[in-house]
Amino acid sequence: MPTDAPGPGVDDRPELAPPAVVPLLEPADGVPPVVETPAALAAVVEAFGAGTGPVAVDAERASGYRYGQRTYLVQLRREDAGTALIDPVALPDLSALSDALVGVEWVLHAASQDLPGLVEQGMRPSRVFDTELAARLLGMERVGLAAVVADTLGLGLAKEHSAVDWSTRPLPQEWLRYAALDVEVLVEVRQVLAERLAEQGKAEWARQEFEAVRTAPAPAPRAEPWRRVSGLHTIRDQRRLAVVRELYATRDRNARERDISPGRVLPDTAIVAAAQALPRTVGQLVALPQFAGKGTRRRAALWQQSIDRAVALPEQDLPSARGPAGDGPPPPRVWADRDPAAARRLAAAREVVTALSVEHHVPVENLLQPDLLRRVCWSPPRPATEEAVRAALVAGGARAWQVELLGHRVAAAFADA
Repeated sequence: MPTDAPGPGVDDRPELAPPAVVPLLEPADGVPPVVETPAALAAVVEAFGAGTGPVAVDAERASGYRYGQRTYLVQLRREDAGTALIDPVALPDLSALSDALVGVEWVLHAASQDLPGLVEQGMRPSRVFDTELAARLLGMERVGLAAVVADTLGLGLAKEHSAVDWSTRPLPQEWLRYAALDVEVLVEVRQVLAERLAEQGKAEWARQEFEAVRTAPAPAPRAEPWRRVSGLHTIRDQRRLAVVRELYATRDRNARERDISPGRVLPDTAIVAAAQALPRTVGQLVALPQFAGKGTRRRAALWQQSIDRAVALPEQDLPSARGPAGDGPPPPRVWADRDPAAARRLAAAREVVTALSVEHHVPVENLLQPDLLRRVCWSPPRPATEEAVRAALVAGGARAWQVELLGHRVAAAFADA
């Protein structure tokens, strides 16, 4: 019936409830026993070598508990082979399993996090499908494993044990159930994501990204890792920066010797507090609230010795207040003063990348590495022809699909800037 009343506006429409998910509580085949003997590993190698289709792979670390990023549990699942939970502490060499899977696609979520530890166990994939990276290329709002499983399969995956101490032995049964469920439906998720990538014309983009992750070299050690201490920006004085540097180095040595996460040995907040206060005695040090903990007080003499060494350094040995001289460009905030033309190039190039991000529903950082964009804008090829800009992107590690999408547009932006 006609009416003069206006139709409902967007803000008046009822809010749609998110689709219901079915909790995924138990692995289909139950929780398998942990593989921790050579004989059990040999049986897994045979079973997975005879399996069919891709293999789902996951790894658990003890970040926040142990020093470094060592793997403490490896999970795999493959059709016709079932699920395996392997203890890499008892079985540090898993190269036989890797050899049995040559040519098989490995499905991982956030592969860049797990592959370095798996390589330490002798596991190197021939091909990779990264479900987290696929979700990013598809423009999914949430890319954590639980969110992706819910979106693709309508299943609820609990993540309450994601941050536990996986170096614990024996591992509790509930943790093992959680670990088995992490690979339970990963291959099915991969199938859905692959179909979506093909529908959006991004299958080749994904293939190149997965290969880049698989073949990525180990990151080079940072020149001055102590500069990543949280709260360092509050300290400008070189003497106090030296205290931070010395305490960081002492903490790192102690953490490595004890195989404990550095943050548990001495929090960043304590390092910064000591650098600000410059205590001259152990008594003054432990009077700081950040040094009130039992473990911190027990090693108070060790920390005070580090502070004393920094205080005694000659001026020429103090760290720079500006940070190390790197090979990259300066922070973009100073470009307008130091090189206005570079600032204009960066603004124009960022506008191009942002527009393409919206058009293709891909995060800006996945269209092109932000550091590479800054480098090309700060030191562009001369002359900045399309061919030269493409070559600069390739030299910086851009994938072919990124160069094809961005090369001519960035060159045009440089010409207009």
